Formats: sequence, C-alpha cells, structure tokens
Amino acid sequence: MRQMSKDNRESLKLDTKAWHDQIATLIIAQGTPKFPEVLVETLKCVVPFDYSVFFAFHGQERPICLYDTFTPRQRIVMVSDYQEGPYLLDPFYLACHERAQSGLYRLRDIAPDRFYHSEYYRSYYRRTGLSEEISFIIALPDNIGLSISLMRGGGSPCFSERDINKLRRIESIVYANTALHWCNLGQDRDEVIETDNQLASFDLHIATAFENFGRAMLTPREREVVGMVLRGHSSESIGRHFGISTGTVKIHRKNIYAKLDISSQSELFSLFISHLSSKSPTIAFQPDDISQINH
Repeated sequence: MRQMSKDNRESLKLDTKAWHDQIATLIIAQGTPKFPEVLVETLKCVVPFDYSVFFAFHGQERPICLYDTFTPRQRIVMVSDYQEGPYLLDPFYLACHERAQSGLYRLRDIAPDRFYHSEYYRSYYRRTGLSEEISFIIALPDNIGLSISLMRGGGSPCFSERDINKLRRIESIVYANTALHWCNLGQDRDEVIETDNQLASFDLHIATAFENFGRAMLTPREREVVGMVLRGHSSESIGRHFGISTGTVKIHRKNIYAKLDISSQSELFSLFISHLSSKSPTIAFQPDDISQINH
C-alpha cells in the first residue's frame, strides 16, 4: 500500500508544548495569506492526510476555492471541473447550502443511500482517485458555507475512528480561527462579483440551468425527482423525502426517461452536464473521462 505524502507531519499529542506552540502559530497567521497553509499544517499535526481544499459556498453560485494543496494536474479535476457544475451534486455543497450544523462530517455519512452507485460518483467523483474525504463544515455570516476538506488518496487507508475523534477534539479551534479569518468573506465575495460581470453571469447560468433542467418537458415533481436521482438517492429514499410510495417514484422515473428519450441514469447525467454546457461556453467537463489523477 502506498504511503501518504512525505509532507504529512508527525502527529502531536494535544497536551504538549509543541502542540500549543502550533496553535500560537495559527493564531499569529490570522488575517495573513499564510493562514490556510498554517491551518493545514496544524491539522496534519493531529492526523495525516494527502490533500486539502477549502471551498466557500453561497447559494447555487459557483464555489470559490480559497486554498488547495493539489498539483496543477490534480487541480483540473478537483477544482476546475468541480466548479463547472458537478458541485451542485456534492453532498458537502448540499450540507452547506442547507445550512447544516457546523461540524466534522464523513462523506459516506452524509451522502444519499445510492451515492456510490450514482452517475455523479461514477462519472465525476471516481476520477479524484480518493479513498476517503472528510470535511469541516462551518457556517459563516452572509449565508456563506465553508467546507475544509481533508482527503486521502487511493493508496492511503481511510480515516479511522481514532482519527475522527482526534479531529473532533479540536473542532472549536478550527471553527474559531476560520470564522475570525474569513469574517468578511461575504463582503469580499460581493466586491469580486460586482467587478466581474462575466463571472456573475456564469454563476446565474449555472443556478438557472439546474432549476430549469427539463422544464419544457417535465412536471415540477418530475424535476424534483431528477434532482434527487442525480444526487444519488434511491427510489426508496426519494419516496420517504416526498412522502410518496416507492412505486409512485418508479412511475415518475419511467415517465422522466420516456419524456427525455433516455434509458439510463448515465444518459440522464450526460444530459444534465450537456445542459450546463449549453449555458456557458467555458464548461469543458467530460463525464466519460474517468482517468485516475493520482498516478
């Protein structure tokens, strides 16, 4: 099994002088460009991981990448492709969008019941080559949701319960420091969007495209079912969510496929990505390209 990257620091005991010195370094870095890097170094003093990425979410707008540790090649999949539409189906984005309680979450614990069989997972997420992803979800002012993801590559083991418990011991440190560092993020974001009409137009296209996908052919309930299917919910889960029978959900799915002239979830996902692409010429995401990026 491949070892995790060599830049992972040796874990520190949380009651040692070395740990308290690291916290002091983190506090000193607040308000400086070095803060995200120092925060990652601090987290690596608790548990090892391979990569990290910080995303800020606001509504259905394209997420802002505040910091990442990817190589340029990895960044294409992990950031650029993700920002062009697939984020709308990401469980961490949905947690932020729905204002989930601040906390540390495993992807597998908040994902829909059929997430790992969904076309989003097969056509996009599998390309990341990750063995596991966990994230600190932090609610910021101005309805901004911050996701600080810690990732392990395919050759690294999943996070153990001991790892998770150690990270939960320092949740308050992570929340307090990030909330102070990015307390004006909402205002900064508004300034950026106001001065970049092309970006603002792109964000509006993405949000509108998701809401309007299939509007000409599908009923409002059928569009809701499409959204749940794309996110990875089973017919049983969709039925529980809307308070309808599983049989009714299956009828909706059959009607959706017939109206869209498709026969599989793969085709539904491809239609969704094509719909996003039609709203912006910048989108170049290819759902059929599932090459691994960690090798």
